[in-house]
Amino acid sequence: MGFSILWNICRFSSRSFSSKIMKYLNVAEKNDAAKGISAILSRGASNRREGFSQYNKIYEFEATVIGVKSQMVMTSVSGHLLNYAFHPSFRNWTSCNPVELFDAPIEQVCMEESKNIKKTLEREIRSCDGLIIWTDCDREGENIGFEIIEVCKDVKPNIRIFRAKFSEITGPSIFRALNSLEQPNKNVSDAVDIRKELDLRTGAAFTRLQTLRLQKVFPGKLADKLISYGSCQFPTLGFVVDRYLSIENFIPETFWKIKMNHKVKDLTTEFLWGRDRLFDKNSCEAILDICKESNVAKVDSVDSKPKSKWRPLPLDTVEMEKNISRKLKINAKNAMKIAEKLYTQGYISYPRTETNIYPKELNLVNLVEHQTNDTNWGPFAQRILNEGGPTPRVGKKSDQAHPPIHPIKHAPGLTGQEKAVYEYIVRHFLASVHKDAQGYETVVIVDIADEKFTAKGLIILEKNYLDVYIYEKWLGKEINNYEVGDTFTPSTLDLAEGNTSPPKLLTEAELIALMDKHGIGTDATHAEHIDTIKTREYVGLHENTYFVPGTLGMGLVEGYNNIGLQVSLAKPVLRAEFEKDLKLICEGLKDPEIVKREQIERYKAVFQTVMDKILEIDNSLANRLDDRPVPIQNEALTPQDSSRPVMKCPKCGGNMIFKNRKNGVGKYLSCSRYPECKNSGWPSTIIDGVEVLDEHCQNCGPATKKVKMKFRQNPFVGGPNPTILCIGGCDMNVLETLEIALSTVKRSNEEVTSTHANNYRIHENRPSINVNRNVQNSQRINGNRTPRTLPNVMPVTNRNNSMNNFRNANPVNVHGSGNSADNIFCQCDNPADLRTTANGPNKGRKYYKCANSVCNFFLWAPNSSSTPSTSTSSSNNANTTVQCKCNQPAKELTVMKNNHNHGRKFYSCSKPQPGKCDFFKWADEVNENQPTDDNGPWGGGGGGGVSNNWSRSREIGKSKKNNTNHRTKPYQNNKPKVKRKCGICGEEGHTRTRCPNS
Repeated sequence: MGFSILWNICRFSSRSFSSKIMKYLNVAEKNDAAKGISAILSRGASNRREGFSQYNKIYEFEATVIGVKSQMVMTSVSGHLLNYAFHPSFRNWTSCNPVELFDAPIEQVCMEESKNIKKTLEREIRSCDGLIIWTDCDREGENIGFEIIEVCKDVKPNIRIFRAKFSEITGPSIFRALNSLEQPNKNVSDAVDIRKELDLRTGAAFTRLQTLRLQKVFPGKLADKLISYGSCQFPTLGFVVDRYLSIENFIPETFWKIKMNHKVKDLTTEFLWGRDRLFDKNSCEAILDICKESNVAKVDSVDSKPKSKWRPLPLDTVEMEKNISRKLKINAKNAMKIAEKLYTQGYISYPRTETNIYPKELNLVNLVEHQTNDTNWGPFAQRILNEGGPTPRVGKKSDQAHPPIHPIKHAPGLTGQEKAVYEYIVRHFLASVHKDAQGYETVVIVDIADEKFTAKGLIILEKNYLDVYIYEKWLGKEINNYEVGDTFTPSTLDLAEGNTSPPKLLTEAELIALMDKHGIGTDATHAEHIDTIKTREYVGLHENTYFVPGTLGMGLVEGYNNIGLQVSLAKPVLRAEFEKDLKLICEGLKDPEIVKREQIERYKAVFQTVMDKILEIDNSLANRLDDRPVPIQNEALTPQDSSRPVMKCPKCGGNMIFKNRKNGVGKYLSCSRYPECKNSGWPSTIIDGVEVLDEHCQNCGPATKKVKMKFRQNPFVGGPNPTILCIGGCDMNVLETLEIALSTVKRSNEEVTSTHANNYRIHENRPSINVNRNVQNSQRINGNRTPRTLPNVMPVTNRNNSMNNFRNANPVNVHGSGNSADNIFCQCDNPADLRTTANGPNKGRKYYKCANSVCNFFLWAPNSSSTPSTSTSSSNNANTTVQCKCNQPAKELTVMKNNHNHGRKFYSCSKPQPGKCDFFKWADEVNENQPTDDNGPWGGGGGGGVSNNWSRSREIGKSKKNNTNHRTKPYQNNKPKVKRKCGICGEEGHTRTRCPNS
C-alpha cells in the first residue's frame, strides 16, 4: 500500500520532468559497495572519475528508476560522516567539572578525515534531482544515511530522497532494491543518535573523572594512563572480573563416589553412580559396604532408541563470532573485518544480522549449486541436491531486515584467514540445509543393593551433515550386550575420591555469549567493546585464549562494586535497560527525547554518588596496584568550576567563560561561540583560580554572576585571598586592577558608571573594615558634597586618577563588622598586627602592620583618632598631584613584568592610544621631594592618610637609598605604543603564543 502511493507520487513527479533526464546521486557506505552496486546496475559499463577524496570514487552510468531512464552518479562515504562532539568550550579536559558534561551543549561535526567526502556530496548533489541511500540496512547504516541526507539537504533542501534496501550485493538483490525504493526510517536513526549522545556524555564524564583524579592519586603507576570508561565497556570488563573473582575466591571441597565397571573379554563398560557424589566420606563408605555385601548387579532396564545430533541453525552474527573465535582461533574483531570485506566483494551476504531463519524467497537450491564445483565440499553440495535438495533447520530469531549469513558465489582465489572464514561460512551453510546425524543409543540401568548405576552406549548410523561440518565430532561408544533380568558381578566396585574445581577463565566465545545474553551492545559492536578493554590493558589473554583481568581493571570494577550503588557501573543492568529502550525507539513505541532525558539523569545521579564515595575506588586500586594513594583535596579532584558562564558576551550574546591559558599560568575570558565570535579578555596572570558562583551582581543583573578569585599575589591590599567580586563592568577599579578591558565585558554604547561602589566586597567569612576618618579641610576642598562610599578593600594599582578621587574625597564611611586584627589581612594573606603610634602628631593612633614584618603592609585602624596636623597633610596632598605633558592628571601604574622593577609604581599619561603622550615618571621619585613628619613617609593623620594608606602601602619601609633613578623604564621609546595583534586570530590583547585558538 505504502509503496504503491510512493510509486504514484514519483510517477506523477517524473512526468513533470519529462522534458529532461532525471539525475540521481547514489551513496553507499563504503567504496567497495559503491563499486559493486554500480557494476551491477550498469552491467559493467560504468565510468569512473575522481572525487575530492582519493578513497571514494565516483561512478556514472544509466539505469531505470521508477520506470524512467535516469542518469546515475554513485559514490560512497567511509562509515559515519558526522559525529557528536562537545561545544569547543567543553572539549579541553580541564575546561569544566566533568559533571557538567551531562548537560553541556553538543553539536554534530564533520570529522577531519571525512571533510573531502562531504565536499564531494555537496558538489554532486547540486546537479541532481534525487538522492538514493545505499548504506547497510542496519541501525548504523540508517543513521549514516540520515547524515548523508543532512549534508545534501543543506545544499538542496527540496531534494527527493529514497532508500534502497538490500542484504547482499548480487544482481537480483540490487535490482530488487532499485525497483522497490522506500523512505528512510527516522526512528532507527534516532535510536542511534540517542545512543551516540549518551555514550559521549557518560564516556567523557567518567573518563575525565577517572583519568584526572587517579593520575594524581597514583602518580607512580598511573601518571600517563588514559583510564577510560564506556557504558558497554565496563560491564564487559565486569564479566571478566566476576569470573576471575569466582576462581580467586573458590574453595575446593573433597567428595567421594562409588566407581563400578564390568569387563567382558576386552570390552569394559563403565557405570555411573545414580547419586553422582557425596561430600560425607563416612556415608559413602557405608553405602559401599552394603553394595559389597550383595556384590551382585541386576539389570533393571535396557532402553534402546534412535539418537540424533542436530545440524546447526542458519548462521547469525553472534554465532559466527563465537564459532570463528573458538574453532579458527581468529578473534571477533578480525573475523568481522574479514566478513565485511567478503560481503563488499560479493562473496557472502550481509554479515550483521540477528536472523537464523532462511526467508522463503531465498533460493537455497541456487546457492548450493554454486558450491558444487569446489574440490573440498563440492561432492557434498551435489549430494544435497541428489538427496532431495536443501532441508534447512528453522530458528526462532528474525530482525526483519537481513537473512542469515550465507555464501553468494564460489570464491576459489581466497587465501589465508579470508579463505578460512569463507570456508567456515560455506560449510556451515551446507550443514544447515542437510540432515541431522543419526545414531542409536542404548541406556542400561542396573541395581546393586538398591543403588542405581547407569551405562550408555552409542552407535553412529549416518553422519550426514558431519561429513562437511568438520568443526564438530560425534563419537560412538561401545558397551556390552545386556538384557533385562541379567545379573553379573562387578569387575570393580570401589570408593573414588575427588575435589571440586573452579570454573575456567572466560574465552572470547563465552564472553560474547554473556554480552548477548545480558543485552550489552549489539551483534555489530561486541567485538569493538572486547577490543577496547584489551587495548586499555584492563584485560589480557592467557595462552592467547583465556581472558585475565589486569590489576587496573580489577581495582576499578571492585571499587565501583564497593561504592554501594543500587546498580554498579560494572554490572550489565543499566546498559541492558538502555538497549531495550533503543529497540522500543526503533519500533516507534517510545519517544527518543524522553529516553534521552531519563538515561542522562540516571547516569548523572550515579556520577554524583561516585563522586561522593570516590575513596572506595582509591582503596580498591591501592590494594590491587600495591601502591599507597596520595591524598588530595576534594577541590583538586576535578578542574575548578570556572567554565560556567560568567556573563553574556557583549558582542554576540553568547556566554563568556573562563579558560586556562595555554601555558597553564592564569586564566582568560572567551566567548563560548568561538570561533564564530572572537571576543576575549586577558586578565592579569596573578589570578590563580576562578570559581563562578550562583549569586549574581545586583547592579549588572541576573545574567552576570559573581566570581570567587584566588590570587598568587593579592592586588587588593587588606582583603582576603580568595575574594568575591564582579567583573561585569560596574566597578571600573576592579577591571583596571585585573587588567580586563571594559569592551570585553560590556557593550561600548552602554553608560558605564565608574564608581567605587559596593559591587566589590570581601568574602562573608572575613568582615570588611569600618573606617571613619575626619578630614578637617574637606569642606574647603570639596564644598558640601555628600560623602560617598568607597569599596571595602581598595586595590594597590589605582587607575583613571583614582588617587585623586581618594585625595579629594569627603569623610569616608566603609561599613564593616569589626575592628579586630583578625579581620584585616596583610599582603602575605595573614592576619595583620594591630599597633599604636608612640610619638609624633599621630601619637596614640592605632594602625595595622604585617605581623612578621615580611611585607610593607600599613593601614590606619578604624575608629582610631588623634590630633593631626592637617595643614601639613593638606599641603602634601596638593603637592602630590602628578600631571603629564597633556596637563592632565597622570595615571599611576605598577610594573608587572618579572624583572628588577617588578612591583614598582610609575606615572604615565592616562589617555588611550594613539593620543597618549610619552610622559613617564617613577612614583618613588615623585615622593622623594615630598615633606614627611617624624612618623615616616606618610605624614600626619587626616584626610591625606586615606589615599596614602591604600595606594602606597607596598612602599612602606623602603629607604631613600633604594629609590635610585637609573632603573630601566617600562617603555623606552617616545613613540605612541601600538597594541600588538595576535598572528593567529588577529585580535588585540595577546600574541600568538598565548592565543586561545592555537
